[in-house]
Amino acid sequence: MHPAVDLPEITAQLTGVTLSYGRQQVLTGLDWSLLPGQVVGLLGRNGAGKTSLLEVLLGLREARAGQVQLFGQAACTIDDASRARIGYVPQQSDLFEGFTARQLLAYFKSFYPRWNEAKVEGLMSRWDITADKPIARLSGGQQQRLSIIRALAHEPDLLVLDEPVASLDPAGRRDFLRELVGQVLDRGTTVVFSTHILSDLERVAFNLAFMSEGRITCQAPLDELIETVRSVQGSRPELQALTACLEAQRLRNHVLDDGLERWLIRLPAGCEPPPSAALQTVNIEDLFMELT
Repeated sequence: MHPAVDLPEITAQLTGVTLSYGRQQVLTGLDWSLLPGQVVGLLGRNGAGKTSLLEVLLGLREARAGQVQLFGQAACTIDDASRARIGYVPQQSDLFEGFTARQLLAYFKSFYPRWNEAKVEGLMSRWDITADKPIARLSGGQQQRLSIIRALAHEPDLLVLDEPVASLDPAGRRDFLRELVGQVLDRGTTVVFSTHILSDLERVAFNLAFMSEGRITCQAPLDELIETVRSVQGSRPELQALTACLEAQRLRNHVLDDGLERWLIRLPAGCEPPPSAALQTVNIEDLFMELT
């Protein structure tokens, strides 16, 4: 008999998840999994359902069908100990504006046994947030930073951020991303964040997840996607033959004005297509345009 092997705990598992608002279907049989230590950038067009997906992931919104598990528990009935392992920064700030920053952080500290006061003090100092100023008088960027500090302070195992840098200037985004990378490298935190700023993804998102038509259409490490995804144009029979020859996966296809088609294909690892195949390399912006 082979010795038992301890498999890594899956941070989150979504299976066949469906969500609708009235007649509008937002998530459609969506499957998705997140592993410990992954940093995943969630990409999709406006209205693609990214915020809804993150809320379903966290058990803040109940799916109409399918299963959502966090740390092996049903997301909507997760226990307090597991809930304390999650950090969340929503798209719209939910700070108590009548509090000062110090009062807000003291309030949340009472809920988390792993609260790291040294981390809080260090970030408050580096990010120039006045602890005794009412939150309503902080700038939008400072409020965004305060939300991030609150989410990082208890050293979560899962950190979910919905457009976390929307209100930050370039220097603020750089500081935040540096802190984010440190959190992952130091603790193996699983991080999911949605953003429209593609340059930020290139700095920290080791994995990209593309969302379209209510599903995750593709997820893979960024460097792997750049190395293996190609664009090619031609007639449908030509592209079918080429894809079969290369054992490539078709990701998307578009019919062009002249009746030809453009396909986005994913080559097997280590595949070296012949130069005559006329495959075009892609960048992160191309991937976004094609896969969302």
